[in-house]
Amino acid sequence: MYNVAIVGAGPAGIFAALEITKLKPDWKVVLIEKGDRIEKRKCLLREGFAKCPTCKKCGLLCGWGGAGAFSDGKLTLTPDVGGHLDDYMSREAVEELIDYADKLYLKFGATEEVFGTDMKVFRELERQASLAELKLVHSPVRHLGTERSLDVLKNMQDFLEERITIRNDVSAKNLIVECEQVKGLLLDNGEEIRAEYTIIAPGREGADWLTKEFSQNKIGMVNNAVDVGVRVELPAPVFEPLTSKLYESKLIYHSPTFGDEVRTFCMNPNGEVVQENYNGIATVNGHSYAEKTTNNTNFALLVSEKFTEPFKEPIQYGQHIASLANMLGGGILVQRFGDLLDGRRSTPERIKASILTPTLSCATPGDLSLVIPYRQMTSIIEMLYALDKIAPGTASRYTLLYGIEVKFYSARVKLTNELETEGVKNLFAIGDGAGVTRGLIQASASGVHAARVICSR
Repeated sequence: MYNVAIVGAGPAGIFAALEITKLKPDWKVVLIEKGDRIEKRKCLLREGFAKCPTCKKCGLLCGWGGAGAFSDGKLTLTPDVGGHLDDYMSREAVEELIDYADKLYLKFGATEEVFGTDMKVFRELERQASLAELKLVHSPVRHLGTERSLDVLKNMQDFLEERITIRNDVSAKNLIVECEQVKGLLLDNGEEIRAEYTIIAPGREGADWLTKEFSQNKIGMVNNAVDVGVRVELPAPVFEPLTSKLYESKLIYHSPTFGDEVRTFCMNPNGEVVQENYNGIATVNGHSYAEKTTNNTNFALLVSEKFTEPFKEPIQYGQHIASLANMLGGGILVQRFGDLLDGRRSTPERIKASILTPTLSCATPGDLSLVIPYRQMTSIIEMLYALDKIAPGTASRYTLLYGIEVKFYSARVKLTNELETEGVKNLFAIGDGAGVTRGLIQASASGVHAARVICSR
């Protein structure tokens, strides 16, 4: 019998465990993670495979550290981006949690440098963005880089495994709920884990499981917006006036044709585009490193659509669009912006004749207009032209668009201000998989908050 069972060793689950061991060092805690330990995680595509072998458990997404382990480790130190924690508590409380989580990252080896703190520089860039009808969000960023991020997560793993039980390579199958109160978990190997409190933090990789399991237990959920788009890759000097000062530029645009919100996400100066595998569906993402650099910069352009009743399947919607790209290209599609505007598919010859060398060499040249719905594609094109006003060269005919980038957030779980589920006592849902957060630092902060609530009872 455990005091607390935690599902998912991403930042939300890890920080929940860290806080519980601090406040209740004598408690018995088990952390369940379906992937490998951090030192065993690997991606065959990154190790030389020409095509993604679509592993049963994607090494980039599953394992200690979650999907953020191999990302570039950006901690966005503001409540304004990266989640919805301020829907559950005051802004001041969120700021305190973010600051606390940030200090924990530093304790375990995070780099000291923070980008975007010079307000004079920010105000000038904000002015330039406003002239292009773009909103620049102030978001100071602590950048770890993939190498440092792995070191930090390894330090956390080593610290926790001396204090709690960590179970790798095993998945939560079902919740055990009796008399509207959680009693633990049934694992996929048939083992039963009994616990007084259960924290669900499966990340985006486990969002589909969370949705189905919570629906089965009649735990209320509401629709989240669906984020679908492309990853843009261009020469690093195009965005250097912004990235050299802010590292990551959080820009929001409302497209004139449809009024949809389009935003930049996960900007990687001198980084590389990577392929991920969500339950057999290839999607695209981007990484950057502390030491290794390329000549390109990449970032996502995501179009947010908020659906109403009777729509209840945000994950399936994103999966469907991504699977169309997989069907046409056998994986990730890439297209030059000029070819998209000319209404023709990109070919290997056209890609090779460009001034830009793709960092994701396994992407198949093709036609994204056959995949992305007209509404989202129109909004993406309009955003690229707006960005071209503050970063000339963005709308170049050689700019590469990779698809599909989609963020799999579950329908948002109905939670109390303590992040406890409505209807089932002692069950807490945190992080990206629960639709509560959308980034490393707020996911970490949500874990701290849930842990504090549990330890106070």
